[in-house]
Amino acid sequence: MPRCSETDGGYSARSLAQALDGRLAGDGERRITGLSPLATAGPGDLSFVIDTQRQDEALRASAAGVILVPERADVEAVPGRTLIHLDDVYLGYARASQCLGAIRRARTAGVHPGAFVDPAARVAADAFVGPGAVIGAGASVGSGVVVEARCVVGEGVTIGEGTFLHPGVSLLAGVVVGERCILHSGCVIGADGFGFASAGAQGWEKIEQLGGVEIGSDVEIGANTTIDRGALQATRIGTGVKIDNLVHVAHNVEIGDHTAIAGCVGIAGSARIGAHCAIGGGAGILGHLSIADHVTIHAMTLVTRSIDRSGHYASGVPHQEARLWNRMLARLRRLAR
Repeated sequence: MPRCSETDGGYSARSLAQALDGRLAGDGERRITGLSPLATAGPGDLSFVIDTQRQDEALRASAAGVILVPERADVEAVPGRTLIHLDDVYLGYARASQCLGAIRRARTAGVHPGAFVDPAARVAADAFVGPGAVIGAGASVGSGVVVEARCVVGEGVTIGEGTFLHPGVSLLAGVVVGERCILHSGCVIGADGFGFASAGAQGWEKIEQLGGVEIGSDVEIGANTTIDRGALQATRIGTGVKIDNLVHVAHNVEIGDHTAIAGCVGIAGSARIGAHCAIGGGAGILGHLSIADHVTIHAMTLVTRSIDRSGHYASGVPHQEARLWNRMLARLRRLAR
């Protein structure tokens, strides 16, 4: 995240350009208090342009006070508008949004009277604990951490500096969360993994899940995502991992640094996923498989064997008109016979 020191009243164009390592053209003292598309932006808003030729008309008509533009764009600053030239505009937009988003997540330090903090827990003096939150015995809540309403921080949980828990997050006993993480509402970290031994006619015997969950720094976990604790060793999520909503990570899974996982992915137990991977929405990964670094798995792909080389991988049948699909399916059945 860029170093953005100004907060009250937004940011000056100059400080933002410095934070983004951009080249400023125009009034550096212009204040920025919001982000908006070109068409709706006002004088206090920041906007951006990826393709100045294709978006030329919108650029000229925009009332945005500050606009991020490509470094080599043939665009000049005009009165009332400041430009910040960047090598990668979209990356600059992402980092600028972090500066403004930090204001949105700012909280006044303190423990709400409606929260419960066990006497054996440690909560930093500058942390925030919201109404209805529960902090269990032996838990450690680091400097600048925000624990919003109705969160549960179980016994022995460790939360690193600057991490933000949205309302209704559950961190169960022994979970470790690194610094500067963001966990969205409804996610459950540290529930029991799905472990049972067959007892024949008597049904199933539970295998107690005695491991934990270890989450690195700068991780974001989406709403209603679940990450199960390990059976004996910890489930591990690397530094910089981004996980979307409604993802299930089973027990003893390991996810390498800076991997991104889209919504509704299911990862079965003891799978090993490398660093800098991208996994598309709805993909499924079977248990005990290994996936190399720098692998992209397309949406709705079912991974049934290990992947030992970087690259793009896909499976599944794209949709067809119902009549055509039924004919194709009939031919497949005849082929099998």
